[in-house]
Amino acid sequence: MATQITEGIKVSVETEYQDGFSDPSSLHYVFTYKITIENNSPFSIQLMHRYWFIADINQPTKEVEGPGVVGQQPVIEPGRMHQYVSGCQLSSGFGKMHGYYLMERLIDGKEIKVEIPEFTMVAPQFLN
Repeated sequence: MATQITEGIKVSVETEYQDGFSDPSSLHYVFTYKITIENNSPFSIQLMHRYWFIADINQPTKEVEGPGVVGQQPVIEPGRMHQYVSGCQLSSGFGKMHGYYLMERLIDGKEIKVEIPEFTMVAPQFLN
Protein backbone atom coordinates (compact mmCIF):
# COMPACT_ATOMS: atom_id res chain seq x y z
CA MET A 1 0.00 0.00 0.00
CA ALA A 2 1.21 3.49 -0.84
CA THR A 3 0.36 6.38 1.50
CA GLN A 4 0.84 10.17 1.44
CA ILE A 5 -0.30 12.86 3.91
CA THR A 6 -0.91 16.50 2.92
CA GLU A 7 -2.16 19.02 5.51
CA GLY A 8 -3.71 16.23 7.60
CA ILE A 9 -5.37 14.51 4.64
CA LYS A 10 -4.12 10.95 4.23
CA VAL A 11 -4.43 9.22 0.84
CA SER A 12 -3.77 5.47 0.66
CA VAL A 13 -3.83 3.29 -2.46
CA GLU A 14 -4.13 -0.48 -2.91
CA THR A 15 -3.91 -2.07 -6.37
CA GLU A 16 -5.13 -5.38 -7.76
CA TYR A 17 -4.55 -7.08 -11.11
CA GLN A 18 -7.79 -8.13 -12.80
CA ASP A 19 -6.97 -11.43 -14.50
CA GLY A 20 -10.52 -12.04 -15.70
CA PHE A 21 -10.65 -8.73 -17.59
CA SER A 22 -7.09 -8.86 -18.94
CA ASP A 23 -5.87 -10.42 -22.18
CA PRO A 24 -2.05 -10.46 -22.28
CA SER A 25 -2.03 -11.94 -25.80
CA SER A 26 -3.70 -8.70 -26.95
CA LEU A 27 -1.50 -6.50 -24.72
CA HIS A 28 -4.50 -5.67 -22.53
CA TYR A 29 -3.81 -5.61 -18.77
CA VAL A 30 -6.47 -4.34 -16.37
CA PHE A 31 -5.84 -3.14 -12.83
CA THR A 32 -8.11 -1.74 -10.17
CA TYR A 33 -7.05 0.58 -7.40
CA LYS A 34 -8.84 1.35 -4.16
CA ILE A 35 -8.32 4.84 -2.78
CA THR A 36 -8.93 5.69 0.86
CA ILE A 37 -8.99 9.40 1.77
CA GLU A 38 -8.90 10.09 5.50
CA ASN A 39 -9.57 13.60 6.75
CA ASN A 40 -7.41 14.00 9.85
CA SER A 41 -7.58 17.79 9.63
CA PRO A 42 -9.92 19.89 11.80
CA PHE A 43 -11.84 21.14 8.73
CA SER A 44 -14.53 19.73 6.42
CA ILE A 45 -13.18 19.33 2.89
CA GLN A 46 -14.67 18.66 -0.52
CA LEU A 47 -12.86 16.83 -3.30
CA MET A 48 -13.36 19.04 -6.35
CA HIS A 49 -10.94 17.80 -9.05
CA ARG A 50 -8.47 15.01 -9.80
CA TYR A 51 -5.23 14.91 -11.82
CA TRP A 52 -3.51 11.63 -12.73
CA PHE A 53 -0.20 10.86 -14.42
CA ILE A 54 -0.21 7.32 -15.82
CA ALA A 55 3.04 5.71 -16.98
CA ASP A 56 2.84 2.53 -19.06
CA ILE A 57 6.28 1.14 -19.92
CA ASN A 58 5.30 0.89 -23.64
CA GLN A 59 3.60 4.28 -23.92
CA PRO A 60 4.24 7.97 -23.23
CA THR A 61 2.94 9.18 -19.85
CA LYS A 62 -0.75 10.09 -20.02
CA GLU A 63 -2.35 12.91 -18.07
CA VAL A 64 -5.97 12.48 -17.04
CA GLU A 65 -8.01 15.10 -15.20
CA GLY A 66 -11.59 15.83 -14.38
CA PRO A 67 -14.09 16.87 -11.75
CA GLY A 68 -14.42 14.71 -8.64
CA VAL A 69 -13.89 10.96 -8.53
CA VAL A 70 -16.13 8.29 -10.09
CA GLY A 71 -18.83 10.88 -10.66
CA GLN A 72 -18.77 12.32 -7.13
CA GLN A 73 -17.38 15.37 -5.38
CA PRO A 74 -17.57 14.02 -1.83
CA VAL A 75 -17.50 16.14 1.31
CA ILE A 76 -15.31 14.52 3.97
CA GLU A 77 -15.86 15.67 7.53
CA PRO A 78 -13.02 15.75 10.11
CA GLY A 79 -12.27 12.26 11.39
CA ARG A 80 -14.13 10.63 8.49
CA MET A 81 -12.98 8.92 5.30
CA HIS A 82 -14.09 8.33 1.73
CA GLN A 83 -13.23 5.23 -0.31
CA TYR A 84 -13.71 4.45 -3.97
CA VAL A 85 -12.48 1.95 -6.54
CA SER A 86 -11.46 2.78 -10.09
CA GLY A 87 -9.39 1.13 -12.79
CA CYS A 88 -6.64 1.48 -15.35
CA GLN A 89 -5.72 -0.38 -18.54
CA LEU A 90 -2.12 -0.86 -19.58
CA SER A 91 -0.60 -2.33 -22.73
CA SER A 92 2.57 -3.57 -21.05
CA GLY A 93 1.46 -5.17 -17.77
CA PHE A 94 3.80 -2.83 -15.92
CA GLY A 95 3.13 0.79 -15.04
CA LYS A 96 2.72 3.35 -12.32
CA MET A 97 0.42 6.21 -11.42
CA HIS A 98 0.50 9.27 -9.21
CA GLY A 99 -1.29 12.57 -9.06
CA TYR A 100 -3.19 14.94 -6.84
CA TYR A 101 -6.63 16.09 -5.82
CA LEU A 102 -7.75 19.69 -5.57
CA MET A 103 -9.85 19.95 -2.44
CA GLU A 104 -11.70 22.89 -0.99
CA ARG A 105 -11.71 23.64 2.72
CA LEU A 106 -15.39 24.43 3.27
CA ILE A 107 -15.00 26.90 6.15
CA ASP A 108 -13.13 29.45 4.03
CA GLY A 109 -12.92 28.13 0.45
CA LYS A 110 -9.15 27.59 0.62
CA GLU A 111 -7.92 25.28 -2.14
CA ILE A 112 -5.67 22.44 -1.01
CA LYS A 113 -3.53 20.39 -3.39
CA VAL A 114 -3.52 16.89 -1.88
CA GLU A 115 -0.84 14.57 -3.24
CA ILE A 116 -1.73 11.02 -4.35
CA PRO A 117 1.27 8.73 -3.73
CA GLU A 118 2.94 6.96 -6.61
CA PHE A 119 1.94 3.32 -6.90
CA THR A 120 2.88 0.53 -9.28
CA MET A 121 0.77 -1.89 -11.27
CA VAL A 122 2.51 -5.14 -12.22
CA ALA A 123 0.85 -8.16 -13.81
CA PRO A 124 1.66 -11.35 -11.81
CA GLN A 125 3.49 -12.99 -14.73
CA PHE A 126 6.18 -10.30 -14.47
CA LEU A 127 6.87 -10.90 -10.77
CA ASN A 128 9.70 -13.23 -9.80
